[in-house]
Amino acid sequence: MFHYHRLRTLFFYSQTPKCYLLHPTHFLKPFSTTTNSDSDQQSFTVSYLTNICGLSTQNALKASKRLRFNTPKKPDSVIAFFKTHGFSNDQIQSIIHTAPSLLTSKPIKTILPKFQFLSSKGASPSDIVDTVTKSPHFLCSSLQKQIIPSFELVRSFCPSDQKALTSITACSSSIKYGRMKLNVKFLLDLGVTSSGIYRLLTTRPSVICSANLKKYVEEIKELGFNPSKCSFCVALLAKTAVTKSQWDAKVDALKSWGFSEDEIFNAFKKQPNFMLRSTDKLNAVMRFWIKQLGWDRLLLLVAPDLFGFSIEKRLIPRASVVQYLLSKGLMKKNASLITPFYCSDQVFLQRYVNNFEEEAYRILKLCRGEDASTDCLDKQ
Repeated sequence: MFHYHRLRTLFFYSQTPKCYLLHPTHFLKPFSTTTNSDSDQQSFTVSYLTNICGLSTQNALKASKRLRFNTPKKPDSVIAFFKTHGFSNDQIQSIIHTAPSLLTSKPIKTILPKFQFLSSKGASPSDIVDTVTKSPHFLCSSLQKQIIPSFELVRSFCPSDQKALTSITACSSSIKYGRMKLNVKFLLDLGVTSSGIYRLLTTRPSVICSANLKKYVEEIKELGFNPSKCSFCVALLAKTAVTKSQWDAKVDALKSWGFSEDEIFNAFKKQPNFMLRSTDKLNAVMRFWIKQLGWDRLLLLVAPDLFGFSIEKRLIPRASVVQYLLSKGLMKKNASLITPFYCSDQVFLQRYVNNFEEEAYRILKLCRGEDASTDCLDKQ
């Protein structure tokens, strides 16, 4: 038996202020620019971060513990550099808020080469702006020691430069080439396929950079997942992405609809991806399937992929069609209720719509969701 406490502990480990980027002298208070006093430097830094960059006092104080400047010359040059490369005030403010240490960098020496690297891999100027705005810590990593070797490693598993760039910028704050290289070798030696590593790199690249990867892998192996199977990497993603509190909330949600710990665990082993769905999504699917349709709840855990389908675009219209066919005797009562939801659109239309010539027009309307509210959702 799968004990509840084991299920509970499976995943034990695992407002933007307005930008004021105007001329610095417009806002700065008259602090001395000649003193070397540490307190004066901190005061100047805090004033600059709050008045010029729009950070809150609390965040500015926190940032001032890691960087200091007593004149606006260097931070002004960084802000000017971003502006000349197409960044808006809001985007610059967002970047500085995330990585304030950039204000003390030398933009031509440390930032421009990273822009050039991105450009050399096919990124347009607007792509560079978007990438840096989303992942400012990318600019804080060493180009030669971290970014380039990490890109080359990731690129060996990815089909394009673009996908490799997306992967390394997505986890830019934790890029550690040495650790990434060792973790990739560890996974390959364990039997994880190249396609599995590619999936990890493109879905949640921080997994490959994790210092706790070996611990997570051992826990997943103990649950019976085979490293050579695709489900192993999905389970590993769930293991690292879902916190204990989130996992507990999902378990509680499933239990509230009558599922046992064993049923939940077996569903996770069958399709671990379903525990990556939000608690709200799990509840919404169960409410629709069990309460509104009145269908067997166990079917959801027999086919946990159902939790991944869009309720509005797939579950509701296709359930409307299935209910209509059952009510007209055009579909056997013991026919699978799951199969219609897994079909491609083309197969679904052929099998459940066009196959019934006299009813095709009516069924097609249901399939399009035009009459779903009256035929499928009457049951409350």
